[in-house]
Amino acid sequence: MQLNTIQPGAGSKHAKRRVGRGIGSGLGKTAGRGHKGQKSRAGGYHKVGFEGGQMPLQRRLPKRGFKSASLKYNAEVTLSELQALGAAEVDVSTLKAAGLVPQLAKNVKVIKSGELSAKLSLKGIGATAGAKAAIEAAGGTLG
Repeated sequence: MQLNTIQPGAGSKHAKRRVGRGIGSGLGKTAGRGHKGQKSRAGGYHKVGFEGGQMPLQRRLPKRGFKSASLKYNAEVTLSELQALGAAEVDVSTLKAAGLVPQLAKNVKVIKSGELSAKLSLKGIGATAGAKAAIEAAGGTLG
């Protein structure tokens, strides 16, 4: 094989459809644009969602909801995940290393989901009231 013999794969390249080139082509005269109107004209089109001057749907409907920008920095971990972790001392870096919370996480909170029998010492991690009771019942501490 030489550089001057390389060709694209069969069927991978095809000619662009040439419109407006006479009656015989089947796409002459109006070139598939129909008759008159904004869409038939050169340079005549509109922005996305434009409804001809009528108030667009996206502006007629009420605004709803809110998503906090700080949400991506908050993470939660369950009691059952802590049980499976099997570490005596747990902090945010331990959880990140184990892949239980995302690397972006700054604030971590333990939620009461599942059972905990291991004695844990939590450092710099929050907990819900139910989770705190479960951790202390197992002989653990929150730091």
